[in-house]
Amino acid sequence: MKTSVGTSTGPVGATLPGAATGTAAGAVRGTVPGAPSGVCGGPAATGAAEAVPAGPPHTSRPAPAEIVDSPRIVALAASVAGGRDAAVREFWAEAEAQGTPLVEPIPWDPEHRAVTFLWRGTDRTRRVLLLVNRLVDRSHLAGSLMRRIHGTDVWHLTYRLPSDHRGSYVIAPDTGLEGGRAHTGEVSVAMREVSALPSAPDSEPADDFQARLLPLLAAARPDPLNPYVLPSRWRGEGGSVFELPDAPPQRWRPWACAAGPDGSMARGTVERHRLTSAALAARRDVWTYVPPGPLPDSGADTLVLLDGDMWFGRLGVQDLFDRLIADGVLPPLVVLAPDAVDNATRAREFGGRQAYTNFLAAELLPWAAARLPVTFDPSRTVVAGESLGGLTALYAGFAAPRRFGNVLAQSPALWWRPEGAGPVNGTDAAERPSWLAERFAGGGRRELRTHLRTGRYAGDARTRSRELRDTLRVLGHPVTYREYNGGHDHACWAGGLAEGLADLLGRPDTDAGTPGPA
Repeated sequence: MKTSVGTSTGPVGATLPGAATGTAAGAVRGTVPGAPSGVCGGPAATGAAEAVPAGPPHTSRPAPAEIVDSPRIVALAASVAGGRDAAVREFWAEAEAQGTPLVEPIPWDPEHRAVTFLWRGTDRTRRVLLLVNRLVDRSHLAGSLMRRIHGTDVWHLTYRLPSDHRGSYVIAPDTGLEGGRAHTGEVSVAMREVSALPSAPDSEPADDFQARLLPLLAAARPDPLNPYVLPSRWRGEGGSVFELPDAPPQRWRPWACAAGPDGSMARGTVERHRLTSAALAARRDVWTYVPPGPLPDSGADTLVLLDGDMWFGRLGVQDLFDRLIADGVLPPLVVLAPDAVDNATRAREFGGRQAYTNFLAAELLPWAAARLPVTFDPSRTVVAGESLGGLTALYAGFAAPRRFGNVLAQSPALWWRPEGAGPVNGTDAAERPSWLAERFAGGGRRELRTHLRTGRYAGDARTRSRELRDTLRVLGHPVTYREYNGGHDHACWAGGLAEGLADLLGRPDTDAGTPGPA
């Protein structure tokens, strides 16, 4: 694929019919150099962990996963107790050769697996916190503490998970050190004296123990025994990815592309530009993808993909578009992907905010129409996002349906309300419908198709997604609704993006998950 960076020039087109009210300022101030070519041969997925900015409030608590015993760990503990000194050394050699986590069948339950996450401790390791996306309850971190086989360096925690689960995780060991020194009033102890119990000491209130565990979140890192690492926008080291045997096939797995993209495939052109927005009163970087080959005279199908800095800057999503187009799953597709800048800006601009819809519909699309072969047809235009971006995409479809005739929303943050998220832990979910469902219910029918996806471990967010699905269907909107076993992360959203686009724009006889002929 050729990745090019150049300056876009020319006047900005007029506001397109049906766009939300706003000024199409959209002057390009030059491109941003250094556009990466993606994870495969692009930006590194490792480095010092960055501070995680404060995010918007969340009301959805995860659905609990069952903690079970691992047959392999039980056998190891028995060997250690029996005095077989080589057992631990052999265990770690096996784990390093096979990779982690350990996945074991459950003979009486073929639809689930026992999934064991591991950490090799040192004599300073006091406790180890396992953070599996959508399985950890951050209001009760003690429930995610790993156990230790007494007298060894083996820390472990085993979940019973559906055999089609896919997700990401990080591990945070507590060595009693902070900046290279022991915490005040704390000393490291030998491993044989470390308690592996996952609960707070009897003498310590649960709230105080939770407060002691919270600082470990900043020390979380990928699993060193798992070679599959998914880059993160906010954390330089990213997170480890695990996929169980029946996880849905995906054409594009950006955490497992060490071999690089297929050199025989025609590659689209990726550029990064800087656009001045009157609606946002700011400048915004925008990634563009133009497919290879000739394009229709009426313009190519168009995708507005939120969080461009993640999809293009960190993941190299152009590889996915190249494959979907080459395999005939999608028609030629032009992609416009504005950056979210940072978490604070994202929280301030995303959601059901008219200013951001104005930016997308009345500034970004006219700017693109003056420079790129995009379509004017809303039925061939998709706006897509995830989490708070998913809510933003849904609102754009609601507020500007004559510009966006299709919405792809993954794990939408339906807790969002203009006045804030409301009470914590989802207590407001039973009191009233989501703000966006209320808007749709009171706004009448629109010419809008929706592809909506959410995880089965999403807690009350899953309930609200079903509520929105039902609201849209009552109004007569075509809705494709999918639930999956997995995380609130790009390990799942990568496949969801392909499947959603194939559903909204693709051919009915193609499969977005399984790769076509080479």
